[in-house]
Amino acid sequence: MSDAWLLAHTGIAIVGIVVLITWLKTPPIFGLLIGATYLGLATGLGAGGTTEALTAGFGAVMAEIGLLITFGVVIGSLLTATNTLHRVLERLLGVFGRKRVPMVFAVSLSTVFTSIYSDVVLVLTAPLARRLGSRLGPRGVALMGGALTAGIEVGLVFVVPGVAALAVAGLLGVPLGEMFLVGLAVGLPTAVLTTLVFTVLVRRTLRWDPATDELETEQADDADDADDPEKTDDTTPASEVRRLPLWLSVSPVVVTLALIALGALADAFRFPLGPVALLTEPVIAMAIGAGLAHLLARRVLPRLEVNAAVGKALAMAGPILVLSGLSGSVAEVIGESGLRDVLAGSFGTGFLPPLVLVWLIAAVLHIAMGSISISAITAAGILAPIAGSLGVPVVLVALAACSGALFLPHVSSNFFWMFQSLLGLSTRGTFKTHTVAMSLASVISLPIVLVLGLVF
Repeated sequence: MSDAWLLAHTGIAIVGIVVLITWLKTPPIFGLLIGATYLGLATGLGAGGTTEALTAGFGAVMAEIGLLITFGVVIGSLLTATNTLHRVLERLLGVFGRKRVPMVFAVSLSTVFTSIYSDVVLVLTAPLARRLGSRLGPRGVALMGGALTAGIEVGLVFVVPGVAALAVAGLLGVPLGEMFLVGLAVGLPTAVLTTLVFTVLVRRTLRWDPATDELETEQADDADDADDPEKTDDTTPASEVRRLPLWLSVSPVVVTLALIALGALADAFRFPLGPVALLTEPVIAMAIGAGLAHLLARRVLPRLEVNAAVGKALAMAGPILVLSGLSGSVAEVIGESGLRDVLAGSFGTGFLPPLVLVWLIAAVLHIAMGSISISAITAAGILAPIAGSLGVPVVLVALAACSGALFLPHVSSNFFWMFQSLLGLSTRGTFKTHTVAMSLASVISLPIVLVLGLVF
């Protein structure tokens, strides 16, 4: 089969996946499966070869990231159950003051709490952001909205153990320690710069009007409640018996990331760790973090609530695992069908640098599909067979895909409507905050990735 036909069938498969998910409202797992099956049959793998590629690709991804994502989501769910997120935010607000509230939200949510599923973080933090925003003046809710969405979504895609970051790293074969260190080098400045630029836009360009950009919602209690840990909102577990010291409450995240970072640095500098090396293996480090989070949760919550939090985590991890596995199936079909060399050649003859093309693929998928996680994972699955032949470090390919997946969220996104409802915004106000802030994060993060490409 000619290269032109191989590329044509690839295009048909990708467009078909987008059409199935976006217009025909087919669940993503079926859309990806149908697209991968078509690609295998159309490129000559046959029924047996296609089936083998689908299962092999799925299994390879599960072996790489299955336990990582599961343990990561468990850590996040247990931290949620113990109200650790709010306690950290309250402490940071007390240290840095109200004027720096948006930056506190953006930095902390993009670095410390990436293991908590993005929808859950939004539900937990939106009421507090709304109340604090009302104290920052007529543009306060807009400022908090931009900082909130920047922190949550940037952490999701760039910073391990964010679910999308874990999935993309696994699909592209990026060592988790490397993904954590380089992803943090992209994610943290992206969150900070996005918040700063968004603040300037809100004050000078966006013309925020509470009358049209915000909905009339009942303001929660008195303004002073925003600073009262006992009256912040109703998400504090009713059955919490007592509070552990804050440093101990966040230790599952700190210990996990410290171990992963230690392993990455030891590999980079070829420093032997001896028996400690086992603890720095990502799966073991994540398991230690999950086990520690479980032990601490048992100290402050009844056993039934702890078990419920673990069960909820497994339910949340399931869809991401299946989508990641099916994206691995797409990657395996591309590799087995001979498309790897064709796609690599088409990237090499482009007018744009490879990382920019990767960004564009992910951005187009996100605009079409509406989900940051699904678009990042799908882009990684498409790019996996050729990532090593693009002439740039694979970790930067992963981060460029994550960067593009942030671009232009809109009404096809479930997060868009949750954000609107929980922040009390109109559709226009949601575009001005969520859509603008995420697009800024996407555009700001790409040059950071490109600069890192000059360094590596």
